[in-house]
Amino acid sequence: MFRLAVFVCAVATANAAYTWPSPQLDAIEAMRWDQSRNGVTKLVQPCNDFVSAGGVKSGRSNAADWIRTAYHDMATYDITSGTGGMDASIFFNEEQARPEDPGNGFQLTAAEFTAIATRHISIADALAIGVVLAIENCGGPEIAFRGGRVDASEPNAPGVPQPQDPLASHVAAFARQGFTQTEMIGLVACGHTFGGVQQAVFPQTVPVLNDTNNTQSVSHFDSTFVTFDNNVATEYISGTTQNPLVVGLNDTTNSDKRIFGSDGNATMASFANSADLFSSTCADLFARMLNTVPTGVQLTDVITPLPVKPDNIKLDLSVDGATIQFSTEVRLWGLPNGNHQVLLLWDDHVGGVSNVTLSAEDVDTAAGGRYTASWFNTSILTLQAAAGITSMRFSVDGTVEDQGGIGFPVEDTLMWSKSTCFAFINANTVGQLYVAVRNTVTPTRVYVEIPTRDDVNRPTVTQIDLTQQAATTNGTYTIWSAQTTNKFSFIGLGAEIDGVTVSRDDLRSNTNFARCAV
Repeated sequence: MFRLAVFVCAVATANAAYTWPSPQLDAIEAMRWDQSRNGVTKLVQPCNDFVSAGGVKSGRSNAADWIRTAYHDMATYDITSGTGGMDASIFFNEEQARPEDPGNGFQLTAAEFTAIATRHISIADALAIGVVLAIENCGGPEIAFRGGRVDASEPNAPGVPQPQDPLASHVAAFARQGFTQTEMIGLVACGHTFGGVQQAVFPQTVPVLNDTNNTQSVSHFDSTFVTFDNNVATEYISGTTQNPLVVGLNDTTNSDKRIFGSDGNATMASFANSADLFSSTCADLFARMLNTVPTGVQLTDVITPLPVKPDNIKLDLSVDGATIQFSTEVRLWGLPNGNHQVLLLWDDHVGGVSNVTLSAEDVDTAAGGRYTASWFNTSILTLQAAAGITSMRFSVDGTVEDQGGIGFPVEDTLMWSKSTCFAFINANTVGQLYVAVRNTVTPTRVYVEIPTRDDVNRPTVTQIDLTQQAATTNGTYTIWSAQTTNKFSFIGLGAEIDGVTVSRDDLRSNTNFARCAV
């Protein structure tokens, strides 16, 4: 019987974890929880950083831009028709050109998150994860995150409220989005614990500030504009607020004043009186905002970190086909340091069981330092091709972790051959691709996959079919091959075997392969 070791944090059992491997969930879980290993968290460390001109002295912050972008993306949602919502349609130029979507924050945010989206992580999911990481790492509450958003193929209908709109219009707009009047007050207050109003975008609301520490003249919603706290409420209730949408020069655009006061200040007073209430309310409302998706889109369960997660598995068949080079690493959630004995045990095709001691690699943190995880890895191991590898498990200080008894399966039916090589000829990249397929399976198709973008910039893949060659002399693997001149940053493998698509997400760049003799 599988027993969770004592190092596993309670967060991992708050919701049922998925079974590894699952390519989409593995990718989303990694971006959500492996925060020291992705580039998103670095963009909100420090929290007053801004990627464009001015940096920490701009008066703007990435966190504020991301939250605003996510709301504007969601705000097109129509609860009656089920259209709009979180689908990255805000990144279409047509939406950004509307009066309801002013400023360059959407364009800048698009550049950040379209670049890190993959075939398994939609642009909308990447943006949603970015919002969660920004809030959690800048003093905010932990937010339950679900994945599975689908990127739009075209702009959505208009529907974002504007500061000059009357209160009744705001109430109606938020109701269309699925929020009550009280929830409208809460969501606006939660969003406005970060950021402010930029003078260049709203010159009738904000004057030029002539501040060298605020070079883009941003009038902030509260005095701690890069930190999550309830100051947006305490300063409003105490009458000391400088929120430009409460005490702005142009009362027509003082939308926060109208929204906050629409229930006699009851909601804002409750937030001012209880930082915990504000935090828990915001955690719920932010999650609901991010989970507002078009009808037909099925989000995942809340994604919690796997207690034990293998990663970065690499398999390569030697040129002579006799051996396999194998390496992997494993993340142990909740382990605060690498001072532990971790063994990798694996089964093979001939009934053998082998083991090796793993080396401590590094320690990761997540959710603003709430959690830690330790990484361990192998050196490159040489396996006999006939034996190969079928399944792994891990021993952590004597406790076996085997995913409830099923182990961690390793697919060695498909891998790169070390014969693969690339050459640079007359400024062109020419590749000789060799892929090994285990002779115990009979694929109907073997191909390589090149990540690319479709005509509206959504992640997709281009496939190049390979041709079967003669089996290797030891009879364990058959080689499939092709020549390519396609330009690519990374390349992966895929095959159709017994009606099932097998894909290896071990993406390689051409620099990972040998150079062809020319």
